[in-house]
Amino acid sequence: MSSKKLCINALGIALFVVLTLCLQVPVFENYYLCLGYIAMAFYTYYFGITSGTLVGAMGVLLYCLLTSGLRGMPGWMLGNIIIGVLCGYAAKYAKRLSYTWMKQVVMAIAVILSTAIGILIVKSMVEVILYSLPFMQRIANNIYAFVADVIVLIIGFGICISGEGALRKVGEMNENE
Repeated sequence: MSSKKLCINALGIALFVVLTLCLQVPVFENYYLCLGYIAMAFYTYYFGITSGTLVGAMGVLLYCLLTSGLRGMPGWMLGNIIIGVLCGYAAKYAKRLSYTWMKQVVMAIAVILSTAIGILIVKSMVEVILYSLPFMQRIANNIYAFVADVIVLIIGFGICISGEGALRKVGEMNENE
């Protein structure tokens, strides 16, 4: 990995942490929207699978270290790896589609499926293993996280897809200078 790519990814990780820490939008009783997922969506869509996955996984690691220690982190981090990889492959496919609405649909389906696997299954299984809690109880508790994370990721990918044309024009303007 080049130093440029390393710096870009480090910026994304920092952005994930800052958005998660500074902009806490309450949705459910004690659960906030994790706006860091907007950074993860951006990096996954524009910089690829590896960058998006690194931003999501390392962003969660740093956020947890800053706020609550490692409690809750292993499952969330592994869940973000699943989400980053699956959404990354979906983004590669979606970028080849002609219509914006088709890209939106592909990414929405990918977000729902990957977050279900990453948060409801993987995160819940890790918590069952680490804390000896019943699996169904963990799934029930993680439903809040699933819904909130899906909302933010769909918005994040929606912004990326909608902004593609504008970014392309900016890139063309820079090439002409």
